[in-house]
Parts: sequence; structure tokens; C-alpha cells
Amino acid sequence: MKFATIITIGDELLIGQTIDTNSAWIASTLNSIGIAIKRRIAVSDQWDDIWSALDEESKNADLILITGGLGPTSDDITKPLLARYFNGELIVNQEALDNVVDIFTNKLKRPLLERNLKQAEVPSTCTVIPNKRGTAPGMWFEKEGKIFVSMPGVPHEMKGMMEGYVIPEIQKHFKLNPVLHRTLLTAGIGESFLAELLVPFETNLPSSIKIAYLPNYGMVRIRLTNSDGLEKNILEEQFEKLKALVKDFLVVDRDISLQEHVGEQLIAHHKTLAIAESCTGGYISHLITSIPGSSQFYLGGITSYSNEVKELVLDVPKETLMRLGAVSEEVACKMAEGARHKTGADYAIATTGIMGPGGGTADKPVGLVCVGFSSKEKTTSTVFHFRFDRKRNIELTAIHALDFLRKNMG
Repeated sequence: MKFATIITIGDELLIGQTIDTNSAWIASTLNSIGIAIKRRIAVSDQWDDIWSALDEESKNADLILITGGLGPTSDDITKPLLARYFNGELIVNQEALDNVVDIFTNKLKRPLLERNLKQAEVPSTCTVIPNKRGTAPGMWFEKEGKIFVSMPGVPHEMKGMMEGYVIPEIQKHFKLNPVLHRTLLTAGIGESFLAELLVPFETNLPSSIKIAYLPNYGMVRIRLTNSDGLEKNILEEQFEKLKALVKDFLVVDRDISLQEHVGEQLIAHHKTLAIAESCTGGYISHLITSIPGSSQFYLGGITSYSNEVKELVLDVPKETLMRLGAVSEEVACKMAEGARHKTGADYAIATTGIMGPGGGTADKPVGLVCVGFSSKEKTTSTVFHFRFDRKRNIELTAIHALDFLRKNMG
């Protein structure tokens, strides 16, 4: 097994101004080809901190991947540091220079500054990794049997380098056995209850198979992993046993999101969907339209935040709104019916609730959510009670609404 460390550079990561998505993506990608992640660390834009991180991690890992610090501003010190660390000097790489000139002259139609041209400078001791999505080239170094790769911190650019150059080169350099995973998604049972249910299964797992519980938003993924990548049949046998044990709670036996699964089911049955959202403010529609190909089944959504829009656009009776209030199962049902009728969809779901931090009462506290479902055959509703902050309440509502849709599509 080969080990890797991921180093992300930037003060903005340490103070929380920017969320580090690079490390998660890189870790997942490396794991899929058989490289274990030893550490993931973030360091400041300080020379000594970066240098110390390189020294320390070269003792622990076979592969050190670095992102960040390659921009054109004064705080981007990664390139000069790497030049000194690997006993080289900064030189202009012609391919990188041609790329910078092409981007500014032909694509952006903007004047070139001296600091832009300096992006073509690289340490003389590196192998240059072309950047087909930006101006800063990546760099590949080898030292004392270890590989160091430096890439831009811009996720889109980093991913292009990883997929187009870094991963193929790593696979050439190391003899790797892929790590095999099988993952399923459950709903309607908590992590602790699942773990209790699966005690006999875990006890009898072969030593080569590991189990992990991954709870999120009221659902739990269970992942089985075979780290040697050789005994695929053993992994499949254990996964089939796992599926049988959790069949009453099983949503899907692949590592996909709930919204992807719902989308697949709608496409498979040639059905369409519309959504009416009040408390979730369009978040469910965002989840749905994030799925490639969602135009095959998703007709549209109505964000009916005010009572007036519920009444005028979704045809929720004013009398119902006045008598029961916007947060009620009856209103959720009327919203779903209105969305379905207005769009002509086969199915519709609707959300109305109190997300907080204010707005709650003794009868209708913060976290109360009503979800409606409508089809030609039936209209039904359910109630949830959440207890978190506004953002998490919205996210939980969205996932539970999609699960309610899944259960009622039939």
C-alpha cells in the first residue's frame, strides 16, 4: 500500500473564509486507485510553515500533493519556495508562457501585466504539468524516492491536472491494487440502531473487509471496503448479505445521492415532477437540477414564500390559509396539488414550515415542517419536527421531502 499526504496552502483556509473541497476530492480520487491518505493538512502562507510541512510529510508518505499558492500576487510564495526546496531556480517555461499569452490575448481580450507573465515561471528542477483550464502550471518533483506534486488551488484547474496528467503518471510510477468499495443508502433508521442490528454481521466479516457507517441528514450510508482490491467476490458476497439484513430500510444499493436515485426512478417510469417550496426557498429544486439529465423529468418549481403567492399561483384557498395558517398539512397538500395542476406533472411535492431562528409559537415551534405529495391517484402529507439551526433545518427538510416523494411514487 502506498501512502499520500495532501497539503493545502492558504490563510483563507485556516480562518474558514474558503472551504477546502480540494482535499476531499483528491482523497477520494487517490483512494479509488489504491493509495491510502496518511494526512490532510492546511498551512498558512508562511515560508517556514510550508517548508516544515514538506519536510515532515516526506517522512510519512510516498506521495505529497500540494494545492494553492501559485497565483500572481505577493502572498503566493509556493513556486519560489519549491525552487529552493528542490535545489533549482525559477525559469520561464515556454509552453506555460504561450498558454498565458493565449488566454489573455485571445480568450479574455485583456492586457497582459508583468505579474501575469510571471505565472509562466517554474522551478528548473520540476516537470511541468500543463494547465488547460487556467494560467498557473502544475509541477512534478521527485526527491529521495518520493513524489511531490504542486497544483493550483482553483478546484476546476486542479481537477483538470489530476485527471489529465497526475493520476495517469502515478499509476505508471507505482504498482497499485485498487481499493474496492460497495456502498448502500438507508433511511428510517438511526446509525446506532443500524450498528446494533449488524453486530453479528460485523463479527463475522472476513478480516479483509471493513465496514463504515456514514450518517448524514437523517440517512445513513453503509460502506464495505476491501483494501487489497483482489478478492472482489468476497466483497460482493458480504454486500449481498448486508443488503438482506437492511432490506426494510434500503433506499439504493449504490453510492449515489437520494436525489439521483429519485431522478433515476422518475426516468425509468417515464414520470415527471414539479415542486412547490415555501420554507426551503428553492433548495429542493436546486438539488434536483444539480443532477445531469434532470430536464428529462423535472418540469419546474414554484417558490411560494408568501401567502399571496400560495393563493394566487398555487390556488391554495384563502380560507384554508386564514383558518389553519400556512404551516399545516392541508396547506402542504393544496400546494402540491396546485403545483401538479399548474405544470401538468405526474407528481408534485410541497414544503411549508418554520425554519427559525424566530417565528415559532407554542403550537407551531421552530423546526415544524409539513410536506405534501400529490399524484393523480392520491394526495397525502406528513409532518417533521427538526431542532437545528435554519440552514440545517432547510437541508433536512429537503432530504426528507425527497424521501417522502420516493416512498409515495410507487
